[in-house]
This record gives sequence, C-alpha cells and structure tokens, in this order.
Amino acid sequence: MKRNINQFRILIILAIIAFSVYIIMKLPITLGLDLQGGTRLVLEAQPTEKVPLSSDAMAGAVMVIRNRIDSLGVSEPIIQRKGKDQIVVELPGVKDPERAIAIIGDTALLEFVEAEWAPADESKLTPARVLEFYGKDAYLDKLEVIKDGQVVDYRPIILKKVALTGGMLKGAWPGVDEYGNPVIDIEFDGDGAKLFADVTSKSVGRPIAILLDKKIISAPNVREPIPSGKAQISGNFSIQEVQDMVIKLKAGALPIPVKPVETRIVGPTLGKDSIDKSKVAGILGFALIAAFMMLYYRLPGFLADVALGIYICIVLSALALLSATLTLPGLAGLLLSIGMAVDANVIIFERL
Repeated sequence: MKRNINQFRILIILAIIAFSVYIIMKLPITLGLDLQGGTRLVLEAQPTEKVPLSSDAMAGAVMVIRNRIDSLGVSEPIIQRKGKDQIVVELPGVKDPERAIAIIGDTALLEFVEAEWAPADESKLTPARVLEFYGKDAYLDKLEVIKDGQVVDYRPIILKKVALTGGMLKGAWPGVDEYGNPVIDIEFDGDGAKLFADVTSKSVGRPIAILLDKKIISAPNVREPIPSGKAQISGNFSIQEVQDMVIKLKAGALPIPVKPVETRIVGPTLGKDSIDKSKVAGILGFALIAAFMMLYYRLPGFLADVALGIYICIVLSALALLSATLTLPGLAGLLLSIGMAVDANVIIFERL
C-alpha cells in the first residue's frame, strides 16, 4: 500500500515537471521595458481658459490613458504622474512611438454638430455674415474631399451648434459599410439616443458634421430620423485608423489636452545585455551552489539540487502561464529566491 502511494507521488511529480517544461518551451515569458525595450513618453498638460490645470483633471487623464493602453494589450505598462503637469508612460515592446502618441496623446473629443452646406459663393460669407444668418455659434469650415486616398478638393460647410458629444456614447466597434469599407459603428446611451433622434429629425436633408478633436472627419446627409441611437462614422478610413479611433472613443476623451515633450525608444540592446549577463550569473551561481551542496552534504545535497531544479521549472512555467512580466529587478529576485531555497531544501532532506 505504502509502495503504491510512493509510486503515485512520483508520477505526480513527474507530471508536474513534464507540464512545466512543456509550458516553458511553448509559451514565451513576457519581458519588461528594461529587458525587451519599448517606448517611453512624457506627456505635458496644456491647460486652457475652459480647462484649467487641476489635480482632478490630471488624475482623469491618467485613467483615460490607462484605459487606452489596456485596449492596446500592452503588458505591465507604467503610467505615473511627474510633478504637477506631466505624465510618464512606459510601454514595453511598443516600437512605434508615433502610433502610441496618436492613441494616447490625442484628446479624442468627438462632437456631432448641426451643419449646412455653404452656398456656392463662399467668398461673401464673412464671419459676421455667418453669425448673422446662421446663429451665434456658427462658423465656416471645410470638409476634405478624398479620392483614391488623396485630398482632391475642399467643400465649404457651415458648422452651427454642437448637438452631442462622445461622452454620450454607449459603445463603439469596428465595422464595414455595404461596400466593404472600414467604418466605426457607434451606439448612444439613453439620453444620447433621444438627442440623436431629435437632431436627425430636425436635420433631414442637411448634413450632420462629425468632428474629432475639432477636425471634420465626416459630414453625412441625414435622409431620415434615426430613433435607434445607432449610427456609422465613415470617412475613407484604413482598418488601422478605425481600430485606433475605436480605442480612443471607448476610453473617452482626455479631460485636459496633453502634448508629448519627450519621446524615447528604449533599445533592445540594453535588455539583451541584461538577460545574457543574468543568464551567465544564474547558471554559474546554480552550478557552484549545486557542486558545493553535493560535496558538503552528499545525498541530501544532491536531492536538494534536484528539488531546486524542479522549483526553477515550476516558477518559470508559472510566469509564462500567467503572462506575468519579468523585469530586471524581478529577475534578480528570482535568483535571490533560488539562493534562499537552498538552505530550506537542505534542512528538509536532512530531517527526512
């Protein structure tokens, strides 16, 4: 009976070892910024008369930036405030700082504005005349006319009152229109859906301009009222642009504008050197410890070495399985834990 129990225990141990080795071989361990490189950004708040600098605004900006980065799928990003008006962002594995800045740093203020196409002779539309004929909030802008991915013309459009903002969105998703072109499908919340229904009812036959960060991205003509609260945003977007815009819309607009004041790519060379040196140190350290334990403790030392090897396999497989991020301090801690486990293993096997 006792023999069967021991055999069963050995089988369990062998199964755990085999599973750990399989995980280590199949799943890569996620490395931190200091080991694999990435992008480091420093963003500085740009207060305005309407949006002054405040602790609440900066805290809100950090939260929005974190939500956007989470949507990118970056493991273990570092997002922290620096001083009164700066935010430091470190993104392990991200080697495209321009896209990172576009996603993280854009305010992403989405607005739906009541509009009208300007008359043919726009030269007569001075700012004073626009205010006189179209209301106190009206101003003249231009919509890009794009053909084959190139801007070929500009169509004048008069923007009037802001009807809705992105703060009323319930959700946003990538989609395609009836021609297979990438678009953004959006849905408003309860209050937003009512407002959107009212605005589309009043704007039948006229355009509604859709602005992102004060730039017109689309101005579709309203054919009929839309009571469902669902709509599409189209505008000759690429698939990548649609995906990035959805990330920004889901995370919400930044409560205060920011601009990048420092952009730095942390090269993988530093990480490679650190990993190589740590590997050499770990292998040499483990070999010396194993040799000393076998020479000094004999059989208990040998058994402790075997247990230590199993411990290393289990820890590394757990890191890979849980998608935990290994940083240089974490690597040092792993080596330290191995050294500390030596004494415990020796004591255990001596007692046995």
